[in-house]
Amino acid sequence: MNDLNENAACYFVDRHLVTANADRVAYIEHDGRQRQITYREISEQSSKMADLYARHGIRREDRAALLLLDVIEFPVIFWGSLKAGVVPVALNTLLATDVYDVILKDSRAKCLFVSEALLPVVEPVLAANPFLEVVFVVGSENGERSGDHQDFALQIKTCQWQQLVKVVGDEVAFWLYSSGSTGQPKGVRHVHGSLKYTADTYGTKVLGIQPTDTVYSAAKFFFAYGLGNALSFPMSVGATTVLLSGRPTPAGVVEILNRHRPTIFCGVPTLYAAMIAHVEAGNSAVEAPLRRCISAGEALPSDIGLKWEQITQCEILDGVGSTEMLHIFLSNSPGNVTYGTSGTAVPGYELRLVDEQGVEVGANEIGELLVKGDSSPLDYWNQRDKSKTTFEGQWTRTGDKYERREDGLLVYCGRTDDMFKVSGIWVAPFEVEQALISHSLVLEAAVVPARDDDGLEKPKAYVVLKNAAGDKDVAALLKEHVKERIGKWKYPRWIEIVEDLPKTATGKIQRFKLRG
Repeated sequence: MNDLNENAACYFVDRHLVTANADRVAYIEHDGRQRQITYREISEQSSKMADLYARHGIRREDRAALLLLDVIEFPVIFWGSLKAGVVPVALNTLLATDVYDVILKDSRAKCLFVSEALLPVVEPVLAANPFLEVVFVVGSENGERSGDHQDFALQIKTCQWQQLVKVVGDEVAFWLYSSGSTGQPKGVRHVHGSLKYTADTYGTKVLGIQPTDTVYSAAKFFFAYGLGNALSFPMSVGATTVLLSGRPTPAGVVEILNRHRPTIFCGVPTLYAAMIAHVEAGNSAVEAPLRRCISAGEALPSDIGLKWEQITQCEILDGVGSTEMLHIFLSNSPGNVTYGTSGTAVPGYELRLVDEQGVEVGANEIGELLVKGDSSPLDYWNQRDKSKTTFEGQWTRTGDKYERREDGLLVYCGRTDDMFKVSGIWVAPFEVEQALISHSLVLEAAVVPARDDDGLEKPKAYVVLKNAAGDKDVAALLKEHVKERIGKWKYPRWIEIVEDLPKTATGKIQRFKLRG
């Protein structure tokens, strides 16, 4: 066994105690009491978690579910679990009760940490859960809780400091559940070494994060993208992170940017589009001294990137990541942004585009994206068949279709399940959506196949407008616009104006829900 302790908490937390970062503020809460916590305080409090677990019979390798808002307790509990050898399972905070029932039973978590505001959603399924032994409520304003639940703040206060357990980098550290855009979420098991790998690759070589940075990530901790943005990347260098427990509305995010003045902002395309519309409508301008803006979750339409850069004088580094690979592995880079593309492989990763037979495709051809890198997971928990079809040796199938340009840049075409053919030629829904979004009337768009009177597949678009359209024939206007932008055969034969598009909690459009 390796004598070196590769517990990720050593690097991301305790290492800072002997540096100038020890008393630097690690997290600032934007909500309510504006609480703060330093790196030293995170180290001290997380070192008490092993005692807390021992008092309640939670042992090494047991799972602990974290149904927590973005508050300062999250990093304490997450890193403290790693220090104790307990496996934290970060849960999406926006799910329905029955989905929590499925995930809690699937993970067999022995304990649950839940924000008090989220307790009513999950409580109906707790009593019948055969695995849960203790529930800790975080953020209680009423002191000692009645009933069977424990108050986390009161419990941890009396716990004693414990030495962190020794692990190897390949040992399971934490789980994330996939967003479940086409079905029930899948438990993705990640190892200790993956956290440092993503920090050393994307965090260092693309984002270029520095100790003097202040970060705000609209993506939450439970999302792989947000976990890197707000937890591992800033804590790898001793930076400061702003937390918002509530929903990131355009007005609210602009307020955070202007009040806390972060230098790094991490968003998703939907939010960037809404913030641009908010500013263009004459509301508050973005005044933060931004030096890096990044986007992931879905491909960034080029018009959104160009408009954001005009407003803020800061380019958006559009990238591609996944729950499986933990963070971004394909990205544009600072000073080398080409909007409308996803850039090139992040240093440390290798990419391939293959056809249905697994043969690598050439330039200007469409293929499925495969990625290789040391942040890949062990597997999907208890889903062997799905694991075998997704993880092929060192390569992970992403399920994304891409085209490689002559200059090597990759252009997103859509999810494998979203692609369809018109007159025998592949149509990339994202290309049609970009053309629609480029019109001044359109805020969002989703394109899916629909069958015409002859039973042939043609594009159909669902469109969210920025404002109520004065032109009653807006559909005809948009069809002509698409023809002019990308070609007559790709235009949507049908356009339906809707108030909203179905999305996952991480902002991905669920196109399968729009198919007839």
